[in-house]
Amino acid sequence: MKAIFDDRQRLHDPQFRLSDGKVILNPDRPERVEELLRGVKLAGLELTKPTDHGMAPLAAIHTPRYLSFLRRIFDQRSKTVPDLAEVVPGRISPDRSVHYSYDPEAQIGFHNSDTSCPISAYSWEAIYWSAQTALSGADLILGDQRAAYALSRPSGHHAYREVAGGFCFLNNSAIAAEYLHAHGHRVAIVDIDVHHGNGTQGIFYDSDEVLTVSIHVDPAEFYPFYAGGTQECGTGRGTGYNLNLILPRGTGDATYMATLDRALEQVSAFGASVIVVALGLDAHEGDPFQGLKITTEGFARIAELLGSLGIPVLCVQEGGYMQPSLGDNLESFLGGLQST
Repeated sequence: MKAIFDDRQRLHDPQFRLSDGKVILNPDRPERVEELLRGVKLAGLELTKPTDHGMAPLAAIHTPRYLSFLRRIFDQRSKTVPDLAEVVPGRISPDRSVHYSYDPEAQIGFHNSDTSCPISAYSWEAIYWSAQTALSGADLILGDQRAAYALSRPSGHHAYREVAGGFCFLNNSAIAAEYLHAHGHRVAIVDIDVHHGNGTQGIFYDSDEVLTVSIHVDPAEFYPFYAGGTQECGTGRGTGYNLNLILPRGTGDATYMATLDRALEQVSAFGASVIVVALGLDAHEGDPFQGLKITTEGFARIAELLGSLGIPVLCVQEGGYMQPSLGDNLESFLGGLQST
């Protein structure tokens, strides 16, 4: 089993986050990379660099105007704000179906759902290589590897086709899933992040080609708040191809494993030939967001269950924030997956 990472993913160093009326340091620190790489090393995985697949696989998921926004907005905004450190929205579009303006300030509000995705001069390079890392993990699966780990940072599962949010810009798991589908696979995305994978759901909501499953804390009391209910099961051809499994805040290992069993029943019934795991480690009992109470040993059991279907598993890193057990949790998960 191999892991993929590119050092350019460290370049995104967001400073701004608004919480309870206060500006605080954004929790998606580059230092997360060191902890995750520690987990990779402890698990004994070979670390490789991604290859460049270009823009086409990104544009298979995200709109051209959104990709252009992410690439150009810092330079565009800097022309009128010379001392600009980061691009952060001052307003959010209330209705994205009405009008699209090419004014930079208007685009900032159109392409963000919140203030958690500041863009600096170096963010695009990190965002781009995060997606390329996921695609390179998909290449390993296409090359007959049974499992692979993509250390994609920044994360992706809160990103819609053309809206950033929740520290996410490009939906790396969706990009990898679409790429695998285009190469003949029947793909199920299983999101085990503590937060609902609202962007992933939105991208595939009217599609029957990719099964999307998310296990997460009840959005009635947890981010992203406005998506992730059990009644959200898809629309049109996608009806029945989206599954949300909701857990009460503070749920531990035993209930989680039973819920994951339900998810994997649907993956099996879908006839998936590969699983893309949106690998959030923020379900851990020590994570700063304090949503669930999964133990370090519990992550090994989660991985064993995911591997029990006997089909390839591509793991794409999502959440999991700075705390002493972050690397240990990744080691536990990767070790469990390698044992299957």
